[in-house]
Amino acid sequence: MVDGYALVVFDLDGVIYLIDRPIPGAVEAVGRLHAEGRAVAYATNNASRRSSEVADLLTGMGVAARPEEVLTSAAATAELLRDRLPAGSAVLVVGAEALRAEVRAVGLRPVATADEAPAAVAQGYGPQVGWAELAEASLAVRAGAPWYATNTDRTLPSPRGPLPGNGSLVAVLRTALDRDPDVVVGKPEPALFTTAARRAGSGRTLVVGDRLDTDIEGAVRAGLDCLLVLTGVSDVPELLAAPAGRRPTYASLDLAGLFDPTAVVRVPGAADAGGWSVTATGDGLLLDGAGHPLDALAALCAVAWSADAGAQVRAASPAAGEALAVLGLVD
Repeated sequence: MVDGYALVVFDLDGVIYLIDRPIPGAVEAVGRLHAEGRAVAYATNNASRRSSEVADLLTGMGVAARPEEVLTSAAATAELLRDRLPAGSAVLVVGAEALRAEVRAVGLRPVATADEAPAAVAQGYGPQVGWAELAEASLAVRAGAPWYATNTDRTLPSPRGPLPGNGSLVAVLRTALDRDPDVVVGKPEPALFTTAARRAGSGRTLVVGDRLDTDIEGAVRAGLDCLLVLTGVSDVPELLAAPAGRRPTYASLDLAGLFDPTAVVRVPGAADAGGWSVTATGDGLLLDGAGHPLDALAALCAVAWSADAGAQVRAASPAAGEALAVLGLVD
């Protein structure tokens, strides 16, 4: 499948690694792309690391990466602020040191309190962000400073399960201020992907992500093909319920789908194909037949996306039950 694309843009958390551990098969997949001479880029909403730090992290995991291949929401936010504010302007930064460093690198001045009359507020994820920082941001926004959020990811993937992300921290200010941020920079906004796609020139770009609400929606909004891998946040029930703007071009259990045609499927497929048959019932979907689990997924997407079916998926054959287990649709 990947042979049709000049550039592959990867999300990181949930696709290449979970926090700081590589996902099985990811190192080998990226290494194969490099060996084939295919261009690779990384687009991440995580604003807690600079591009150079992300490249170092990847390299330490065995994924050879250069800082210029990494696009972060922190850097994109800083660049946007640079373009909109006079040089040397104060920016109240809520988040990790990486966001402050990016703001400083574009000629702006990071500050920590509303008393310093910031010209804007930049909010990104930071594991140490607490009430005091959020309170200062609230005061600054009430005083008229525009509010920029690096991203609104509700959660971050981890080996222990989803953890609160920057979107959860943004929600605290949204509740306190009774309004949304003025600008959201990261995915699902398309800017990170369109910036990466320009590097491919006239060639086609494929986006690989694990989240329908950020990676896939952002790729769709950028007009790019996209592959959903089921190694991170979004699962099959979420995929079956996805609205039109969050539906991927392809789906795969993991990055093997880039190279192995049996490990990837285009979605939606046909309701009766690959040995499977899917029908809508009063309370959900009924899968019958036998075949490859991913072909069953394509058939399920076909009916789920075209019919107002319930969330329950039931098996009408032993093989269907096994396929649903592989797809995580059996409790």
